[in-house]
Amino acid sequence: MSIPGHALISLEERFAEGILSGLKLVELRRRPMRLSIGTTVWMYAKVPLGKVVGSAEVRSMHALAPATLWRRFGDVSGLSRAEFFEYFGDVKQGFALVLEKPTRLSRPVPLERLRMLNGTFQPPQFFQHLDGQGPFVSAFTGARGSVARRRASDPAMPHPVVAGP
Repeated sequence: MSIPGHALISLEERFAEGILSGLKLVELRRRPMRLSIGTTVWMYAKVPLGKVVGSAEVRSMHALAPATLWRRFGDVSGLSRAEFFEYFGDVKQGFALVLEKPTRLSRPVPLERLRMLNGTFQPPQFFQHLDGQGPFVSAFTGARGSVARRRASDPAMPHPVVAGP
């Protein structure tokens, strides 16, 4: 089993806010993400906000047919049924990251600061792994301040295993 690490994902501000508020418990993608259970996922809210706003931990990952994903996670996806099926379109299998322990940064880290730390930085289109000892993770953990962690506690959520088709 891999050691949990850090990853940066880009998402719309409304989805980041849904995760941080504890209402959106899954991040949906059209293809799998190579992450480990326990990985800290840092959320970059896309422009116009353009800031890393918080993090959550990967509780489990699921690769399933879109209809199955909807039945299991639709009510905690942050999407309407129409948005969900439009997003997955013609894919045969979708991917869900079940998240827990959302943490809002007390001082979001803006794109300009990220580029000061790495002049070639571009927000990821999909996701990117981060060095746990690198400047980005240090900037994010320093921006946590004294914000309390919020747990997404839903007993109906699946156990941390990767489900197949």
